[in-house]
Amino acid sequence: MNGKPKAKGGFLRACRSVHGWLGALVLPWVIVIGATGLYLNHSKAVLPLFGPQAFSESGFEAERPAAPITRERARALAESVRPEDPIRKISEKDYHGRPSFYVEKRQGSVILSIPTGHYYLKTRYTRRTFSPQGALLHSKTYWGRIFKDLHRSGWLGWGLGTWPADLVSIAMVVFGLTGSMMWWVPRTRRFLRKRQAPGNGR
Repeated sequence: MNGKPKAKGGFLRACRSVHGWLGALVLPWVIVIGATGLYLNHSKAVLPLFGPQAFSESGFEAERPAAPITRERARALAESVRPEDPIRKISEKDYHGRPSFYVEKRQGSVILSIPTGHYYLKTRYTRRTFSPQGALLHSKTYWGRIFKDLHRSGWLGWGLGTWPADLVSIAMVVFGLTGSMMWWVPRTRRFLRKRQAPGNGR
């Protein structure tokens, strides 16, 4: 007779313990999922909060490089700005309406404009624009990509895959189940005790 209540009480204590720890561990991701979900539903209202991102390149066409822009020059530029990052591929295609050399590296791309000599250092989340002389003209953060990746993977970058988000999803399911048990079990017990009390036999 005395063992059953302890077992039942032990079950609820275990639920409370798991529920509490999961709540503390999952809370940061819950906040991230909520904030990024707000962006996904209201991106036009959220993005202006992070400041202006617009930058005019209309004056670029007036400038011309001192020497012709070649594939070798694009390679040399990429090697100088990120020497530790090996070059994977060099191709030629338009960028911002101008023919450019794309130098693809593991950490991002170096894009060199053929007509003007301006170049860009671009990663998944940022882009920096430089003059032909190497002066920084503009920096841009791709907040939309940051929010989408955080919402989908629970982390920045895809090196970890989706397992952080998967673990958080499982933890939230367990969090919900333990919370439900903490609510239902005591009420079910009280209901059964009332049904079994003397005078309720009928």
